[in-house]
Amino acid sequence: MFSKKQETTKIDRDQRELIEYAQYRVKQKKNLFRHFVVFLAGAVLLIVLNKFLDFGADFRPGQVDWFVWAILIWFFLFLIHFLNVFLLGSFMNKKWEHEQIDKLVSKQKAKIVKLQEQIDREHPLPEQQKTFISRPDKPLNS
Repeated sequence: MFSKKQETTKIDRDQRELIEYAQYRVKQKKNLFRHFVVFLAGAVLLIVLNKFLDFGADFRPGQVDWFVWAILIWFFLFLIHFLNVFLLGSFMNKKWEHEQIDKLVSKQKAKIVKLQEQIDREHPLPEQQKTFISRPDKPLNS
């Protein structure tokens, strides 16, 4: 009387998978954006440390300031993250995973069937004696 019955919507399995995949992709892109912001802040910090505070000013591997190498390595790691999110993530998704799993399961089933046939050929089960009952109501000894 006082409480209203809330309508619950049923989400079928496909919709649930779509929603979960969308949430996963949003999380990936959000983490990539965070990585980019941290990369920019870190690069600025490294430049400030070297140029304005003279931290490691005399350390110049390859006749280039050390912070350049650090930023290049970090940029390479960011690039790998970017490619993983936008290139690999776009075609190696849940659908691809399910297809690969189904493919491997079908290969295993075919292999099992082949092995079972080989076992049946090489080691057949002994024939069981079949008892012929002519009349089920008649005793066996008579």
